[in-house]
Amino acid sequence: MKKVLVTEKIAPAGIERLKANFDVAVELEWSPEELVEHIGGYHGLVVRSATKVTRDVIEAADDLEIIGRAGVGVDNVDTQAATERGIIVANAPTSNIVSAAEHTIALMLAQSRNVPQANASMKECKWERSKFVGAEVDGKTLGVVGLGRIGALVAERAKGLGMDVLAFDPYVSAERAQQMGVEVVDFDALLGRSDYITVHLPKTQETIGMFGAEEFAKMKDGVRLMNTARGGIYQEQALMDALDSGKVASAAIDVYEVEPCTESPLFEYVQVIVTPHLGASTEEAQDRAGEQIAEQVAAGLMGEFVSNAVNIPSVPPEVMESVSPFMELAEMLGKMLVQTVTQVQEIEIAFMGSLADIDTRMLETAVLKGLLQMVTPESVNFVNAGLYAEQRGIGVTVTKKGESRDYVNLIKVTPPTEDGSVTIAGTLVGKRNEPRLVSLYDYDLDMAPSRYMAFFRYEDVPGMIGKIGTVLGGSDINIASMQVGRTKMGGQAVMGINVDTPIGPGLLERIVEEVGIDQAWRVEL
Repeated sequence: MKKVLVTEKIAPAGIERLKANFDVAVELEWSPEELVEHIGGYHGLVVRSATKVTRDVIEAADDLEIIGRAGVGVDNVDTQAATERGIIVANAPTSNIVSAAEHTIALMLAQSRNVPQANASMKECKWERSKFVGAEVDGKTLGVVGLGRIGALVAERAKGLGMDVLAFDPYVSAERAQQMGVEVVDFDALLGRSDYITVHLPKTQETIGMFGAEEFAKMKDGVRLMNTARGGIYQEQALMDALDSGKVASAAIDVYEVEPCTESPLFEYVQVIVTPHLGASTEEAQDRAGEQIAEQVAAGLMGEFVSNAVNIPSVPPEVMESVSPFMELAEMLGKMLVQTVTQVQEIEIAFMGSLADIDTRMLETAVLKGLLQMVTPESVNFVNAGLYAEQRGIGVTVTKKGESRDYVNLIKVTPPTEDGSVTIAGTLVGKRNEPRLVSLYDYDLDMAPSRYMAFFRYEDVPGMIGKIGTVLGGSDINIASMQVGRTKMGGQAVMGINVDTPIGPGLLERIVEEVGIDQAWRVEL
């Protein structure tokens, strides 16, 4: 009988589910050293957030087949080390979505009816009915920024309260939103029309600080805000200024840039409700996480399909051998695509050369995984990426061609846009199979990807390279390498640069204005 180790408290039902088929040991007091010492005899490991499953633990786990995280995030698990050892890492990504959505609604209603303030007043032995006159949510407009699974549940509940719901999410089709009874609008329209705004976005370079003074100025007077997603999405000083001016009537914050958070200037505002990251803190969510992860671990140990694997699931060895060199490239193309095109609702993935003769489904999923990782706060993996794309109404077409003009193998991703199709293509080069970006917007390039990149499209006139370099140098941005592609002399050109540090949106806009650039994009991998 296979052995499963549980190092943190999970739902009793989850323990019983595991005991039905496996020898289960529950050890809640082991130190990191004891875990390394004893893990070798176990086939399955179940943790929550406190246990750190480090590379040392994984390398000592001679028989380990699957690690189950009873919750959403897997930051406490060295997924790379597990993947290298062929160990499946699974989580319970849907365990807390209802709890998070309900907490958002609770914070919205608490603001509307001044519940915390009235409660505090009563406990000071005061009777101040007239001071705490509230507002109904019926007939009001809720703006949902990010219509993933939690955002969709919030929208559904708000509709039940009689609210009109707007949504901003470039990666959800209008048809999907219409089925939900939600109106998809652009960001500025949502800001200007919403009485309440809630955010359900991942923590990325683009979303951190996305609500600043300019965004607050576009909002309705007296707007109310909720953030149960990620800390730092609202710029703190800009939010305080908006509260001081009355532009923002109230706000409710559940998440913070640094946690635990015990000090903040926002705590001084009576109209700001703060909670200590309670979005997933319900008995039901905790029970659900334990039960879900028990099912995942049981499936993995019995050789069945692990639907919530966050690393590469088991595939036939001959398929994995063929596609594994291209996995990083495919995911990179998805990440680049979503950062260079403002809206993706349809995508064509083309495999050319010898790739056309093999099973490329894992590569198709890798493209979607890279794309969706940048736009959704949920954990996206090789199992659920296709489902998430389907839920968001993103259509996928795959084509294959046995010949490639210039390369032995080529992967092209093309999303149709209002301005025509956009193509990003990449290949592998050399004995080490290093990824190369070889085409952007149909301009030929030969560019090695890096963590920070930027791309510029402009009229091909003398001096452009120097002008761009001068602005970047003046801002202490070092260019590591640069490539330029063009279709003809004197036409348009595309420049791609690798830089050592991020290029902020303000600097990118400055380059566009000062140098005379038609279009500019920044990419972070």
